[in-house]
Amino acid sequence: MTTITLTAGDGHSFAAYRADPPASPRGSLVVLQEIFGVNPHIRRVCDGFAAEGYVAVAPALFDRAQRGVELGYDEAGFAKGRELVGAVGMDGPARDIAATVASLSGKIGVVGYCWGGGLAWLAAARVPGIAASVGYYGRLIATSLLDEIPRAPMILHYGEHDPHIPMSDVEKVRAAHPEMAIFTYDAGHGFNCEDRADFNPDAATLARARTLAFLHDKIGWR
Repeated sequence: MTTITLTAGDGHSFAAYRADPPASPRGSLVVLQEIFGVNPHIRRVCDGFAAEGYVAVAPALFDRAQRGVELGYDEAGFAKGRELVGAVGMDGPARDIAATVASLSGKIGVVGYCWGGGLAWLAAARVPGIAASVGYYGRLIATSLLDEIPRAPMILHYGEHDPHIPMSDVEKVRAAHPEMAIFTYDAGHGFNCEDRADFNPDAATLARARTLAFLHDKIGWR
């Protein structure tokens, strides 16, 4: 596990956390952060995917506005995270994701959480070379990104009691993409994150199993 530096097509250099598997990798994953930066939770997510045989890299997408961001799950963290999302926009992170994909080898997947769940959709639409994409509770998909059409196979996970993503938004995504597997859980927002009040171990375990099965199918076994 190490921090590396990557450079986007527009010359912007950014940090990324990289976790490597203990044996020959089955493929590579780009892990896209919540609004809280590449914090301990996102690093643990990368470590978990590495334990499953993937090279997992989480680009620090806030580096375009502020470097070294690691926020907590309190009101101050939420406020700062929202501010930084507005500051970096969409196009810059898309370039950073593309540079991260270009730095990897083999079949490459994307997995994103919260803000990163929306960016996983954007990446599937804009970034070539992606074999599979997974979005967890990405609010922006229904509100801002439905005109972006994913070119890579994709699955989505949502909490049925998410105060930020009404089920009507989930149904809007289903209607636009009836071919896509969209899973819902008896959970709130951020159910995959053990550091959040909405952490739901049952939902997190089931969503992880579905994510790994999807990635194994699209990226392959060792």
